[in-house]
This record gives sequence, C-alpha cells and structure tokens, in this order.
Amino acid sequence: MPPCDFTPERYQSLTYNRVLQIHKQHLSPVVTAYFQEPLLLHQGHMQWLFDSEGNRYLDFFSGIVTVSVGHCHPKVNAVAQKQLSRLWHTSSVFFHPPIHEYAEKLSALLPEPLKVIFMTNSGSEANDLAMLMARAHSSHTDIISFRGAYHGSSPYTLGLTNVGTFRMELPSGMGCQSTMCPDVFRGPWGGSHCRDSPVQTIRQCSCAPDCCQAKDQYIEQFKDTLSTSVAKSIAGFFAEPIQGVNGVVQYPKGFLKEAFELVRERGGVCIADEVQTGFGRLGSHFWGFQTHDVLPDIVTMAKGIGNGFPMAAVVTTPEIAKSLAQCVNHFNTFGGNPMACAIGSAVLEVIKEENLQENSQEVGTYMLLKFARLRDEFEIVGDVRGKGLMIGIEMVQDKTSRQPLPREEVNQIHEDCKHMGLLIGRGGIFSQTFRIAPSMCVTKPDVDFAVEVLRSALTQHMERRAK
Repeated sequence: MPPCDFTPERYQSLTYNRVLQIHKQHLSPVVTAYFQEPLLLHQGHMQWLFDSEGNRYLDFFSGIVTVSVGHCHPKVNAVAQKQLSRLWHTSSVFFHPPIHEYAEKLSALLPEPLKVIFMTNSGSEANDLAMLMARAHSSHTDIISFRGAYHGSSPYTLGLTNVGTFRMELPSGMGCQSTMCPDVFRGPWGGSHCRDSPVQTIRQCSCAPDCCQAKDQYIEQFKDTLSTSVAKSIAGFFAEPIQGVNGVVQYPKGFLKEAFELVRERGGVCIADEVQTGFGRLGSHFWGFQTHDVLPDIVTMAKGIGNGFPMAAVVTTPEIAKSLAQCVNHFNTFGGNPMACAIGSAVLEVIKEENLQENSQEVGTYMLLKFARLRDEFEIVGDVRGKGLMIGIEMVQDKTSRQPLPREEVNQIHEDCKHMGLLIGRGGIFSQTFRIAPSMCVTKPDVDFAVEVLRSALTQHMERRAK
C-alpha cells in the first residue's frame, strides 16, 4: 500500500455491535451497505479512509462518485469552517454573496446559452426539476430515458430510472418511456472501434474508422421508440454521458448527437445528467456531454459539485428558465445556501489549482490500460471500459457467452479486495460490474496498488474455483 502521511484520530465513539443494533432498530431496513460485515468508517483524508479500528483503505469509489477532490481536502475544509462561523442559512428570500460568486464561476464553465442556474440539494432533486422544466417548456409530457439509466429515486425520477432494483410496484413517474441502451459490450451490436475510450470491447467488427454499424443499429431502435412508445410530440430525453449505476456503460461514438437531433425534431429538449460525469472526472473535457460533441438544453449536476456536501444544480437556457417561471413559482429552501455555495466555489478552485482534470486524464488512462491487462489475463474479466477516472470492470462466466458472473462470486472478490485495503464499487443490472471512480487527486502509485490487489483477488478466486 502506498504511504500516507496522515494519522487519524483515535476512535472513541459507539462500539461496532452498538452501531449494528441501532441501525437495525432505527434506520432504514433497505440493505445498502457493502460487505458481510459493513465497514464502520471514522475519518477520511484525500484518497484514504480509516475505519473505527484504525485500518487504512484506498478509496476507489469516493462515496459513490461524490468526493471529487479528496476527503476533507484542506482548502475546502478551511472555506467550510470560515463560512460556518459567518452565516449558515438565509433561504433565497434574502441575497448573500456566496451564491452569486458561485453562479458566476459555474456559468463561466458552461457554453452559451447554458447560463441560468437553479440550485438544489441532490441529484434526484435536480432531475425532478429538469423534468418539470422540459414539460413546462415543451407543453408535452413524454420523456425518454435509457434502459439501465439511473436518474434518482424520488417518486418523480423513478420513472426515468430503469434499473430493476430501484423500480417499484406502486405508480410513479408517469409519462416516462424507456429505450434500448446502446451498450456495445452486452447489447446485440458492438465492435472494436465503438467507444470513446483507450480500451475497446473484445467484440470484433468490420467497420471503417469513420463508420459504426452498431451506432446505426441502435439509432434505429431509438427511432422505433419514437414511432411506437411516445406521442407525436415529446417533452424530452434524459441521458447520462456515461451510465454510472449500470456499470459505466459507454455508447457508440456519434449516438447521442443523432439521438438529440431526433428528439428536437419531435419538439423535445435534451437533458444531460452530469451527476457522476461532470467536473473534470472524464479527463478530456470538463463535462461529459462535451465528449459527445453535443449541446444539451438542460444540464443537471450533483455529487462531485460539493465534494460530498449536499449540493446540486440545474443549468439551462434563459428561454427554458422563463418557461418554468411562467408555469410555477419554483422555490427551494436549502438550495444555494451559503455553506453549499462557499464549498462549491472552493471545489472549483481546487480542481483548477491542482490540475485535477488533467490528472484524471493522465492517471485514468494509465489505470484503464493497466486494468485491460487483467482482462487479457483472466477469462472472467469480460470488459474494461470507461474514460478518465470513471471505469467499469465487468465480470463474466466466460468471454464467449458474456453471461454475468454469479453475484456470490463477485461478492467474494469484492470482499477480498476490501481485506487487502482497496474499496471499489458495484454496478450493473446483475451487480456484475466493479465501478472504479476514485477522487481526482489519485496517483499512479495508488493505481499500481489497486491493480495488484484486484489481480490477487482474481487469482484467489480462480484457485477457489479450481478446488
């Protein structure tokens, strides 16, 4: 494990058994915690986490792709403490400088005409508001999203979220329709040149460099959805530039550009969900939509925007903002509070001052190529994909069938990584994909350690299989 010059405080709070007891009695019964024995975390420092027993872990999931610049980053901490002693909350019925300072900084990072900002507190809230904007502006109802998409779990956004574990039997999210996800690894079409990534699928194709048959086939499916599943005029189309919860799924190059054109022909607006992909994580660009050479009508953002502080935003055009204002007196008590905006400004400054977007590109590419070697070594590693510091490693029974590795086997590999000091995430419809998304301060030595841990865990798994 790479060295760390930080010493955590001694843990002096609840015992582990007391924590389990309180959780069972008083907190949600929905099982979300990783591992058979969930970690009890105590402190964080940059890319490191420490549990109640003082064990150190390399955090390669960053609080579900949320801690963008590092746990308890010194500059962000200092700004938060200063604002905490000055002013916590006013609500939007009064002005305060932090929201105006932040709005100016954020708007400068977005192209025209995306210049009007609505502050909220979470990604679900942001996507809720974006749905309302799309319907208010278009005067239509139907909204399309991909299968495998995750856009939140509020009653409204559950209609857009198409991952089975988040769906429910009660009515929710009316007027939402799903369309085929253009997944070039698991879907019906895909080849060896489809993705905007240093690593391509193992599937072969005969496409010329400037042509993608898989993209054309998936566009036909999108057209079929427009022809059969929605009204003649629609409200909009939601897309993550890279799907997060579904296991870092990338679309064929050029797909979103054509899909946006088709949506606008039907009177709809195009929404880019940048909750996981934004703020430089993908390396080559600050926003994920820029990697597809598209200009959305609405952009939603959360998670990395506040480095873990509850904060989110919706950015749109003056025209769409005006349509919303004519439709509803939108108000958010905590959205854009002084604490959030001061922290948000500090995060933007750290990303720029410490060249974290460039680090995402350099270290992320290094890591993708390293993980691709594991795919070549192990039959159960079916796909390695992603861009910058957003990477998916899909586990399969074998590369020919591409059937997902059984959950209990993936669970054991996941546990083994944790025991060796590496924390990674999970994703995919069958929870078959490891999600790698560390804070953007991560280093190449950290990557070397993570790759060797995963190699060791995979080797142990193959040895267990052989027995």
